Amino acid sequence: MFRWFALIALLAIAAGLAGTLASVPGTMLLEWGDYRIATSVAVFALALLVLLVVVALLYRMWRAVRRAPQSLIDMRQERRQRRGFEALSRGLVAVAAGDADAADKQARRAAHLLDDRPLTMLLQAQSAQLRGDELAATKFFTAMRSQSETAFLGLRGLLSQAMKRQDWQQSLRLAEEAYQLNPKSEWLVRTLYDLNKETGRWTEAEQLLDRSTTAKVLSAADTGPERAELLYRKSLETTGEDALRIVRKAVDIDPGHVGAAARLARLLIAEGRHRKAVGIIERTWAKQPDPELAEVYWTAKECTDALKKVKAAQQLKLCNPDHPESRITVATAALEAQLWGEARSNLESIAGEDASPRVCRLMATLEEAENGDAARARMWLLRAAREDSASATASPTTEAAA
Repeated sequence: MFRWFALIALLAIAAGLAGTLASVPGTMLLEWGDYRIATSVAVFALALLVLLVVVALLYRMWRAVRRAPQSLIDMRQERRQRRGFEALSRGLVAVAAGDADAADKQARRAAHLLDDRPLTMLLQAQSAQLRGDELAATKFFTAMRSQSETAFLGLRGLLSQAMKRQDWQQSLRLAEEAYQLNPKSEWLVRTLYDLNKETGRWTEAEQLLDRSTTAKVLSAADTGPERAELLYRKSLETTGEDALRIVRKAVDIDPGHVGAAARLARLLIAEGRHRKAVGIIERTWAKQPDPELAEVYWTAKECTDALKKVKAAQQLKLCNPDHPESRITVATAALEAQLWGEARSNLESIAGEDASPRVCRLMATLEEAENGDAARARMWLLRAAREDSASATASPTTEAAA
């Protein structure tokens, strides 16, 4: 719309100028050699305008002729690139669909049309992996690694290959190199962290968590339990005061870490600090009851007989009274002390339709020990076996879905 207004305005201005020139009397005289031209100003202006238009057209024609070869080359290159990108798109779709033959065909076509573009090399590497040709994939990933714009993608491909063949040392080296290129990649940070744990580099893993949290690649909520796990693992490889200091830090970071709490309690017991160990176990039990904690608790309470274990279990239960593990702990100690009523009152409240195999086995033991009822005991054992079988069947499905 604006262009039309501009054109109308220009035409109006031109018409106004033409009218002005035509209304003003006067003659223009042009002499050149033996030639003499006399005309009005309006006619001269019109002739000059026509001349300028002709010159402009001739100049445009000259430019078009001069640029024709390059234009043809550009058109051919544009068409070649368009076909190359079409092949690239089809190849990526084929890789996603798992069609190895189509992916390989389109990868070769894209490589021919687009030369060594990053996406082309990536498609060739993925196509080779889809065919099971790891050597060819390694060649492409290595070529990508040598170019600055594709170095990270090449390293990621080589890293995935190394992890697939469980070459953890090579994986660690590649992950560290990739981390230097892109320290803000959450996938890479988590991979490097797992590799440090896999190779027992607890200090390096902890430093990585600190840097990633500071850089806000990982949140503090995510790294807290992980840092506690690292410190716990590190404490297992140390002894004495160093082990005590490290594992205490782990428990301070994550009071619900069962392994760290149990190790700290054992170290305190070894030093004769039983009351302190009891407090550690009770604090962790309030957050995460676990059979390992119960065993350490009985040691910390110096339970020398079954009745003392029952009393200790009842005291521990008060830290988390509604948790099934609290009831199981009391029931286990009660069965050992032959307190059948105490055992039954704790087990029956959690022995419903969703009872765990562990509860079913304890019920079987109780029925046979208290009443000598082998039939009911067998019923509970069969139920425990069914639950174990169901869990074993569900586990691979869950892992595959993950």
